[in-house]
Amino acid sequence: MALLMKPGGRRGRRRQLQSEINVTPFVDVMLVLLIVFMITARMLIEGVDVNLPNADARSLPAPDTQPLTVTLQADGRLFVQQQEIPMGALVPRLEAIAATGYDERIYVRGDDTAAYGDVARLLTRIERAGFRKVSLVMEREDARN
Repeated sequence: MALLMKPGGRRGRRRQLQSEINVTPFVDVMLVLLIVFMITARMLIEGVDVNLPNADARSLPAPDTQPLTVTLQADGRLFVQQQEIPMGALVPRLEAIAATGYDERIYVRGDDTAAYGDVARLLTRIERAGFRKVSLVMEREDARN
């Protein structure tokens, strides 16, 4: 008995070309890249190395009145104008100055070798006394050389 093949059977059929693009692998790759970039960008931002207080900034205009300066030396001694005071007495002293109507900028002069934490605590106490306009005083880089 002989088998007869019909025309159009399995062997004679050609496969049609698929005209659609499969985007699933592309989306998977893009999501992985997005996650990688999000993680590495965060690490780059947190790992920034800074060197303070060296700065080359333009100077502020001179005030009309004598400015209020707070100076922190490397050994932790604190001065308001030229008078030495303990750190605990800074907030009451500044509150008393604010009560007289002083609402100008306070200039903070911190020693180059003063601890960063000491400067941060000083700025916090100045803010606690009610002053919002604070400037850090620095030497220009070209003046040191």
